[in-house]
Amino acid sequence: MVRPSGPPAQLSESARPSKHREHPSKSPKRRREGKRLQRRGDGHEQLLSETERRRLPSQHEHSDLPGHIQDPASQRLTWNKPPVNVLVIRKIRDESLVGPFKELCRFLVEEKQMMVYVERRVADDASLSMDETFGSIRNQLCTFREGYDDISDCVDLIICLGGDGTLLYASSLFQGSVPPVMAFHLGSLGFLTPFKFESYKTEVAKVFEGNAAITLRSRLKVKVVKDMLQRTGQESYGREPQQQEHNGLPHGHTSSEAGKVTLQLQVLNEVVVDRGPSSYLSNVDLYLDGRLITSVQGDGVIVSTPTGSTAYAAAAGASMIHPNVPAIMVTPICPHSLSFRPIVVPAGVELMITLSPDARNTAWVSFDGRKRQEIQHGDCIKITTSCYPVPSICCHDLVYDWFESLAQCLHWNVRKRQARLADISDSSDTEN
Repeated sequence: MVRPSGPPAQLSESARPSKHREHPSKSPKRRREGKRLQRRGDGHEQLLSETERRRLPSQHEHSDLPGHIQDPASQRLTWNKPPVNVLVIRKIRDESLVGPFKELCRFLVEEKQMMVYVERRVADDASLSMDETFGSIRNQLCTFREGYDDISDCVDLIICLGGDGTLLYASSLFQGSVPPVMAFHLGSLGFLTPFKFESYKTEVAKVFEGNAAITLRSRLKVKVVKDMLQRTGQESYGREPQQQEHNGLPHGHTSSEAGKVTLQLQVLNEVVVDRGPSSYLSNVDLYLDGRLITSVQGDGVIVSTPTGSTAYAAAAGASMIHPNVPAIMVTPICPHSLSFRPIVVPAGVELMITLSPDARNTAWVSFDGRKRQEIQHGDCIKITTSCYPVPSICCHDLVYDWFESLAQCLHWNVRKRQARLADISDSSDTEN
């Protein structure tokens, strides 16, 4: 791909979905060679990308040993060839990030000779377009638009500037295999952003050299299916539960091929089903591998990944789970029945959420806080573990980074830390 010399470069029209094409253009060079689906020893399917420039070794080592528990320290990133294309994601509407964004882009373009991809709305920001000293760098940036341009085959590495929301946004851009993500903490929350920007040159150089620790953050594959449950008439909703169910499934439950899939997403944090604007409690049925587990009556229910256990689920009373634990969490939001507590189920099972037959109102669902939509009688939400995790690059290692993020964000041992700093300061004053 030739480095642009005029205005910020844009992805070719042929890389866009057909419904959004405007003008024909040359397709960007593909950077990936293929994908391979491998079954790990713990029974879960893990998609490994055989890319031209990166590989995640040791993810599948010893996979032929039954019952083998993988050592998290073996998850490391190495490069077959140095990375060339870097996607830089900046938190929008935060002027404090303009300076760090300029520094990073200048470093990547001038010193590292990288091809840098940014969002068009970021490149068109007034603070950048009016800066003449940054003009030469800006003209060399490749831009894209979310929902129009497909950059999944063009990026070797992702660098995020902001809070946890920037990493969630990066995950949403890649509905298949995700490049390694390096996240700098420049926002309000830092559970997922272990790097400090003050030493960005050193840290980025280390990542380019390879041999960095990786946390594979599992995602959820979510399907919204309309008319999955055939209505059998209003009178059927008034029957006793014993009459409505057959082998754990309600009457009218169709095969997995029935219904219309209106939305399919990869979700990094959580799927939230709530009562929406209604004043009534939501009433939804929760199924696990086709079996009715319980009816959830309350403000809603959260289905989250271990990564999402420090987000909305934590506020709803769930435990915080390390991202390397293969699990799916189900957390009720203010349940009417206090006996329903947060539960953890094995990764790989299929959860299904539907409106209860006697529900007095509809429900609403959102995915990582986005794409919110209404769920009516006859619709269902299917959730299972995705085979496309997000490889998040660690600053130190995946255990230390996680506990350090908890200590920083939840203010653990603040008094002890302050006391230690005071002792260090007093000792240095005494020596002087």
